[in-house]
Amino acid sequence: MPQEPADTPRAPRHAAHWWSTLHGLGPVVGLVLLCVAGTLLNENFATYDNLMNVLTRTAFIGILAVGMCFVIISGGIDLSVGSMAALIAGSVILFMNAMAPVLGSPFMAVAAGMVLSVVLGAAFGLAHGLLITKGRIEPFIVTLGTLGIFRAYLTYFSDGGAITLDNALSDIYSPVYYANLLGVPFPVWIFLLVALAGGVILNRTAYGRYVQAIGSNEQVAHYAAVDVHRIKILTYVLLGVCVGIATLLYVPRLGSASPTTGLLWELEAIAAVIVGGTVLKGGAGTITGTVVGAILLSVISNILNLTSIISVYLNAAVQGFVIIAVAFMQRGKR
Repeated sequence: MPQEPADTPRAPRHAAHWWSTLHGLGPVVGLVLLCVAGTLLNENFATYDNLMNVLTRTAFIGILAVGMCFVIISGGIDLSVGSMAALIAGSVILFMNAMAPVLGSPFMAVAAGMVLSVVLGAAFGLAHGLLITKGRIEPFIVTLGTLGIFRAYLTYFSDGGAITLDNALSDIYSPVYYANLLGVPFPVWIFLLVALAGGVILNRTAYGRYVQAIGSNEQVAHYAAVDVHRIKILTYVLLGVCVGIATLLYVPRLGSASPTTGLLWELEAIAAVIVGGTVLKGGAGTITGTVVGAILLSVISNILNLTSIISVYLNAAVQGFVIIAVAFMQRGKR
């Protein structure tokens, strides 16, 4: 009786490996095709100025998405990041305006406000982590509640209008957004540094491995002596810090905050993460994919702005369809 070749069982494994590789390259392929389409549709798309515009626009959402990637990999979610950013922006502007005459130095007031942005983000993230772990409330419910709380407080502080940074402070603060280094805007450099740091933390540290283990199977991680509550709390604090960093870069752009600031940022951040290949149920994902996903969504928005294929007002709808489509394709994963 003829025997099967010894390498027969390897065939399914090789096929699965190649399919996994192709699936991982999906966002990159999609981004390349979008760039080709954008170039064909409008000659201004492929210019250096437009490229920097796209990357600068990506920086805010991309930094949020790096933090969101950790949360989703751990099996959680945060629906409040846009509202959190809005409240932090308003609070920082009020703080800077109040501290400038007290400190006697607009520069020191701006520096203190930038620190406050990150501290507030970490504090809000800590509150989320404690409510989810110690309070045993689902992340969806906690962050859905704070989504309304954060934006309501900003609306209260601004009396329904806008909170504006004093002109002297704005002149000092504006280079954080508008200046560049080697022809690349500062927000892009900060985005790159945050993404690199996120990649190292996720892939090269015990904390990153624990985040992935909790997302894969929280109970098994607990039995493996992983401090699940501590890791989850740190994950939400990390996301809060990312929100603070994104906000301190965003404030000098307009020098104001209003009830519409950060609107739908949570949708864009979540979309960037899942388009980048992170599994919605948790346990697997990459910072590189998240960065590509964030750029891909910005390219879609940029193409809509440069062309008249569909209305720019449908940008959020396009992102919503993308989320649903990717979720549909991920049905059988983990």
